[in-house]
Amino acid sequence: MAKLLLACFLCLLLLWTVPSGFQTSSDATLLPTASGRHLLQGSIAPLVNPALQNAFIALQAWKNAITSDPLGITATWVGPNVCQYRGVFCSPPPDKSCQLVVSGIDLNHALLTGTLPEELGLLTYLALFHINTNFFSGPIPYSFKNLFLLFELDISNNRFSGDFPAVVLGLPSLAYLDIRFNGYRGILPPAIFDKQSLDAIFVNNNYFACYIPANLGNSPVSVVNFANNQFDGTIPGSIGNMFKTLNEINFLNNELSGCIPPQVGALTLLNVFDASFNLLGGTLPDTIANMISLVDLDVADNLLTGVVPAGICDLPNLVNFTFSDNFFTSESPDCLRLPSRGAIVDDRGNCIPNVPFQRPPQQCAAFLSQPTTCYPKYIAPDPYGSWAPIDRSPLPQSYPAPPPPVAPPPSYY
Repeated sequence: MAKLLLACFLCLLLLWTVPSGFQTSSDATLLPTASGRHLLQGSIAPLVNPALQNAFIALQAWKNAITSDPLGITATWVGPNVCQYRGVFCSPPPDKSCQLVVSGIDLNHALLTGTLPEELGLLTYLALFHINTNFFSGPIPYSFKNLFLLFELDISNNRFSGDFPAVVLGLPSLAYLDIRFNGYRGILPPAIFDKQSLDAIFVNNNYFACYIPANLGNSPVSVVNFANNQFDGTIPGSIGNMFKTLNEINFLNNELSGCIPPQVGALTLLNVFDASFNLLGGTLPDTIANMISLVDLDVADNLLTGVVPAGICDLPNLVNFTFSDNFFTSESPDCLRLPSRGAIVDDRGNCIPNVPFQRPPQQCAAFLSQPTTCYPKYIAPDPYGSWAPIDRSPLPQSYPAPPPPVAPPPSYY
């Protein structure tokens, strides 16, 4: 019910037009304080409610923290009528406590440079905060803890860095979290997968490392993207617990090892499974044949071997099956018939007899001389064609000790 109310609130945010008769007094002024904040002084028309007054303070503080604005977005951020600011959206609040509140900020592709000030925590009715494709840096304000209604947070494609922004874990209404294409690093906190309000998690294209938390399967999300990080360890077996909600999952281009867990077969709603460009070993689990909604299956560039199960190629909705650059030794005739129904199959770079574009025999012989294991001790050849054994045995699945807690800045609100 809470998600439904917030969704209605977002619809109102996008459809509401501020009445043309909404006016404020012309003699209201903005005065700097000794702490660097700005306060309203002067007569404010009765229609300006405390929520909009707080929004004025917050947005003016943000304007002062923006150091470059090549498109002139904040040139419209003048005067207390914040509902007329470019990129700022107002709508009636869900609690009907006043006529209008700032409920959305959409500054995507604005090319702004600067930081996010603590005053943004005054926007307590904010449901949508989109600032992707800018040049913002620095921390996510601790004051974001006050944004109890925040439903969508998109700070992707900026210059944020450091540890995962833990303040977002305390946002009770957050359903959409997008922090991709930034410079975040370190571990991904397990608490993110215990957060039951979330529906989408995008952490791809950062520098996160260590294991994907074992409690991944606790998450109710429909989509999660881990691609292009530095995760190692295994794909958690708890992934099978996501069968009620999961539609897409992406592990592309990490350092994951071990076998693909057979529990993935429980994901009957899954449309996209991408585990390409990792170090996964062993065989493809037969249980993948139970993933009846699968459209796109990509396990290319791993260390997989054995037979490609016929049941996978018989999946009714499969459109793309890519298993190139592994060490598979056989594929079902059903896989060879997939192109006849319009599906794409890429089996190049394996060890399948009588199939074109396979690995040289000496490479296959070197790899296949060892027992089939989740942690094969050979990797792909270097540019000079030589092969070197490497130990891929699993390490203990423990997380490094977290850094000592840092006291939050004092709250002004």
